[in-house]
This record gives sequence, structure tokens and C-alpha cells, in this order.
Amino acid sequence: MNEAPSRPGGPSPPARRFVDLHCHTNASFDSLAAPAAVVRAASARGLTHLAVTDHDRIDGALEAARIARTEAPELAVIVGEEVRTRDGDLICLFLERSIPSGMSAAETIAETRAQAGLVGIPHPFDRFRGSLHASPALTELATAVDWVEVHNARVMVGSGNERAAAFALDHGLPGVAVSDAHSVMEVGVAYCALDGDPSTPAGLLAALPNAELVTGRATYFVRAVTPFAKLVQRARGRGRGQIASAR
Repeated sequence: MNEAPSRPGGPSPPARRFVDLHCHTNASFDSLAAPAAVVRAASARGLTHLAVTDHDRIDGALEAARIARTEAPELAVIVGEEVRTRDGDLICLFLERSIPSGMSAAETIAETRAQAGLVGIPHPFDRFRGSLHASPALTELATAVDWVEVHNARVMVGSGNERAAAFALDHGLPGVAVSDAHSVMEVGVAYCALDGDPSTPAGLLAALPNAELVTGRATYFVRAVTPFAKLVQRARGRGRGQIASAR
């Protein structure tokens, strides 16, 4: 993930940035990855930007951003949230405050825009998760969102990624590759290589149409950690409903 070298006697090429736009910490009900460990892994693997997008809360992202500022200043953490809407999940980025779950997708997008944030559709055709594939709102949302996950490293079976890529192409939306990491081992396994500076909403939007997608995958072994994480979190009183009610 190193930046391209300067050409002798010529102008420097645009800086390359390496961005994972979907990652979880132990603030999520289904992850045990401490924010500090996630930050260290992202930095060690050469990511320059990491969106921390825990389920229905942003405290893990805020902690990761604080840690990165002091321990890994080369890594920019984007504060985000994977929000469960009535229609399916959405990824909301550049947030200042948490967005409540349970609203419609349209209401969730409006709340994100009120914070000057961006919105993406995660794993839209993964039938094993809270995806938008079964919602009539999916096509309508194509004009209201900023990108589609066309490669989610945790889509292990079926044609969900291929269908997402076709959907993005049909609707003229940028496609992104993400790790959807729920463990430290997964951080940066899939990501986007971008020109420009994705540290701001405007910068990320400008860079996405020409993104290079690096499409690694999580292993089945890594995926097997998630059910265990859910059990541990539930025992700690941090199941999904418990976390939502404690915000």
C-alpha cells in the first residue's frame, strides 16, 4: 500500500490513499476487537483511512479516532455507524452524533445529511444479513446514496457482490471494496486505493469514481469468530438490543 514514487524531473503523482470504509470494534454487539487494536492493525497494514462503523453507535469510532490521533497519526479514522433502518442497513460516515436505529432509510439518510455526512449501501444483496435486497426502497435509494459496496469481504456464499456491482453500474453509483472487519485479523483485507484526500466528505466523493478496488476476502475461520463474539457480548449485557437501549 505504498504511495507511488515521484517521477524524476517531473511533477509528483497524486498521493495515493488506502481506505477501508466499513469496520467494527467491540462497541458492536458482534465484535471483540478493541479500538486500539483495530487502529494498530490498520496502521501496520498501510491503510491511511479507516471508517469505524459499529452497529447503531459511534462511541467505538470516537475512541478509535482519539487513539489514532496520538498513537497512529498517519491513520485518519472516519467516524461512522452502520445503522439498522426499517428497510435494511446503511453505512453513515462523517458523523458528529449517533443516528438512532429503527427509522426508515429515507429518514436515516436525511439525518446523516443534516450532519453533512455521506451514506453508502452495505452488502445490499447478502440475504444472511440486514440488507436492503428485500426492500422496495432499494431502487428508490439509488438516487439518495453516495456509493454501494460491490465487494464486501464477508459475503462468503452466493452472488451478492456480483449483484451489488451490477446494481451500482445500472444506477451510476461508485462501487467500493470493504473488509467489514469484525476482528483485528480482517482489518484492511479489502479496501479502496484512491487519489486525493478522502478525509472530508467532499474529498471522498471526488475520489470514489476512480477508486481502485482491492478485493480480498475473510476466511471461513475468521467468520466463525463472530458467533462466539455475539455470545460473549450477550453475556456481558451487550447484545444488539441491550446496546441499542443503553445508548
